[in-house]
Amino acid sequence: MTIFKLPDLGEGLPDAEIREWYVKVGDHVAIDQQLVAMETAKAVVDVPCPQAGIITTLYGKPGDIIKTGAPLVAFALEGSTRPDQGTVVGVLEESAINDADNFTIGSSVGSTAVKATLAVRQLAKKLGVTLSNLTGSGEYGIITMDDVKREAEKQTIPPEGYEPLHGVRRAMLRSMVQSHQQVVPVSIFDEADIEQWPEQTDITVRLIRAIQYAAKAEPALNAWFDNMHAARKCMPEVHLGLAMDTADGLFVPVLTDVAKQTDAELRKLIDQDKRAVTKRTLPAERLQGATIILSNFGKFAGRFASPIIVPPMVAILAVGRLYRGIVATKDGKIAAHQLLPLSLSFDHRAVTGGEATRFLGALITALTLSNP
Repeated sequence: MTIFKLPDLGEGLPDAEIREWYVKVGDHVAIDQQLVAMETAKAVVDVPCPQAGIITTLYGKPGDIIKTGAPLVAFALEGSTRPDQGTVVGVLEESAINDADNFTIGSSVGSTAVKATLAVRQLAKKLGVTLSNLTGSGEYGIITMDDVKREAEKQTIPPEGYEPLHGVRRAMLRSMVQSHQQVVPVSIFDEADIEQWPEQTDITVRLIRAIQYAAKAEPALNAWFDNMHAARKCMPEVHLGLAMDTADGLFVPVLTDVAKQTDAELRKLIDQDKRAVTKRTLPAERLQGATIILSNFGKFAGRFASPIIVPPMVAILAVGRLYRGIVATKDGKIAAHQLLPLSLSFDHRAVTGGEATRFLGALITALTLSNP
């Protein structure tokens, strides 16, 4: 029997969630046949079969989290009647260790030693269970495999009324925790007077062009920060992540090198990405490589926010709800103009206040021009 372990499904992801099995125990499978749909940080990936054989074990059910490199599927070769236990890696439940001869019942210095076999200890380590907290149900108080499994199930079941996060929302949780642990965020706020914009202006495309202009004027915010080496890399092209809200959670498809796209091409890509994230058909590679993010939360509600920076990026621009506000015109009169609220968050480890304000100033200049 051979074990197929979960491969890295994209840029060092630590784990993935089982969404749907395409096979069951006893199925005869062929090379490259689809085994399972795994949900990663932002995409659903079909994992193909690496060999022909018979499925003997599925390590998990839909909703379970499998760590990268952990067992996913066990195969028996065609014609095999009994698996070769010596080749199995990680099947602790089928350990050849004799439980009756390999448990600790105490020590010469006290009676607090855990009573458990080596196989049970290995299973507890795998499942993250602390044996010293368990009372064994076996003879003489020995902790059994079932004791460990029951404890592991308790730890994964949330309190009554709580729903565990899955898929994209779970990925958001991990991303937000990483940001909180690593980034030193600062947010600055301002508004752009867009009264001179022509009717039917594509606001999103216009914002993308303004970010492109600002990144050229002040490159420090279109950058990545290497936390380990305390090093910054300013990017020559703007690869813009555009936040899109869905019922499943937030997706951020990346518009690569926006300077090479016409306004019409950008609009076409944005519309395509909206349809793709709704259907969960956007390729995983389209969610990678952003150098700065644009979040247009204002289409729902709110004027200002403190958007969360996603490492390794150092900045994110959030745009609030467009509204008519009172302004003083250049000739000293009072008028009602269309105002666009802007919230810029930046990582103060990599970006100075001067760099951030220059970026925001350049952005507002680009937005207030009637014909950019």
